[in-house]
Amino acid sequence: MQKTNQGLVIIGLALGMLTMVVSGGTSAGAADKAPAGQAAVEKGPKAIIKTKFGEIEIKFFPDRAPKHVENFIKLAKKGDYNGTIFHRIIPGFMIQGGDPNTKDLNKKELYGMGGPGYSVKAEFNDTPHKRGIVSMARSNDPDSAGSQFFIVVEDSPFLDGKYTVFGQVVKGMGVADKIVMQPRDARDNPTERIEMTVSVVE
Repeated sequence: MQKTNQGLVIIGLALGMLTMVVSGGTSAGAADKAPAGQAAVEKGPKAIIKTKFGEIEIKFFPDRAPKHVENFIKLAKKGDYNGTIFHRIIPGFMIQGGDPNTKDLNKKELYGMGGPGYSVKAEFNDTPHKRGIVSMARSNDPDSAGSQFFIVVEDSPFLDGKYTVFGQVVKGMGVADKIVMQPRDARDNPTERIEMTVSVVE
């Protein structure tokens, strides 16, 4: 990984790899299903991310990344994610959002550089970055995560052990698939705003 003003970037080799899987796609019937091995009933709080394309439901991993889960829930309950957008979409890789700077339509040059004004110490764990995993974006500093997060749409093992996994999509991967395929500019910003509202269901 290398540091840019986008917070989370792919190295050139990874980009080459990912380009090959873009055309693979996902069948409509399987797109909305939870990743393999997902239990039918999950206990504990969940996050619901509402977008114009539908809802994404996330379960948390408090046993693997307690501080990151606590931080995400705190920000969501305060309404800090509401009105932010998915500001980076890379087909075959992930969708990224949660930057408070994206609430301002006139500061697009600052998208990807914002946070809550503090950082959370890394909680790297052995959970692989498979499709549906929710992980925290950061700069080169391992302890620089704040509010920005990303949802993996294709298995990305090159991220394992380098970014803090704190949750997993249990419903709505089809929504993430729609988001990642929207038109984007040279900075991987979608050409139209994809706003979110995030709520926590206990």
